[in-house]
Amino acid sequence: MVKIANIELGEFPLLLAPMEDVSDPPFRAVCKANGADLMYTEFISSEGLIRDAAKSVQKLDIFEYERPVGIQLFGSDVETMGECARIATRVNPDLIDINYGCPVKNVACRGAGAALLQDIPKMVRMTEAVVKATHLPVTVKTRLGWDDSTKNIQEVAERLQDIGIKALTVHGRTRVQMYKGEADWTLIGKIKENPRIQIPIFGNGDIDSPEKALEYRNRYGVDGIMIGRASIGYPWIFNEIKHFLQTGEHLPAPTVADRVAVCRQHLDFSIRWKGEKVGIFEMRRHYTSYFKGLENFKPFRSRLVVAESHDELLSILSEVQEHYLGELVG
Repeated sequence: MVKIANIELGEFPLLLAPMEDVSDPPFRAVCKANGADLMYTEFISSEGLIRDAAKSVQKLDIFEYERPVGIQLFGSDVETMGECARIATRVNPDLIDINYGCPVKNVACRGAGAALLQDIPKMVRMTEAVVKATHLPVTVKTRLGWDDSTKNIQEVAERLQDIGIKALTVHGRTRVQMYKGEADWTLIGKIKENPRIQIPIFGNGDIDSPEKALEYRNRYGVDGIMIGRASIGYPWIFNEIKHFLQTGEHLPAPTVADRVAVCRQHLDFSIRWKGEKVGIFEMRRHYTSYFKGLENFKPFRSRLVVAESHDELLSILSEVQEHYLGELVG
């Protein structure tokens, strides 16, 4: 049984990665329904939360069905991150996560996210401030290092464990790599081999099939896997991996009817949570992923991304289901 503090996650938990503009409550709902064991909010700016910025505050929304769920924070100022942790604790998540892995310029170049990999003492001080600011378990998500010459994740793992984090997720790339190239889990495996490390270690990066999940579990000995991009438009990946790990067999692939049903659920929740106008607009980024692999889908996508009412979207989705009736996505 893998546990983060007193949170039981099963024998080999599958985590949904926090993804900006993706991992909102509607998306988390469909992933939870399809087997995600632990989920995180989109990352929340500590500066935005302190300023009471509407977008940051809205990201604090969590729901009982999601549990266990963590709120992920990022920032560049130690004291602000501590205060932000206190604010996040008030909405009663199951844990607080710190983002030391985001590589994008408008985060890293402001001294937050993966930038902290260039200043480990500050990372330690910031993490300690968050740990002291909350009674909740604190976890961290980060990368191997800033670049190939500074892959310091083994030192990071020891130092952060020593100041009280309860789990560590490592993305198998450096900040310089961004999301390019192949994720290297070798150092993640070495962290697990370190007898000093007692907290759960989760691997992240390039897991897009049940076979790869099994291979990486066996090769690197991680306590669980965090899945990000592979779940976008395909929340079935969680249950597919679980079933394969337990039985060695594949679940049937989702039919177009399955895809339409989950897309509708996602759309409905998006509208309930954000209102019709914003909910419809923010769903537009998901249609290509939900129906990836369907031949000649472009005309349907073109209509879906310009439709402005819930009823119109439901009508188009019904047409999609009828048009591809009985087909599997190849």
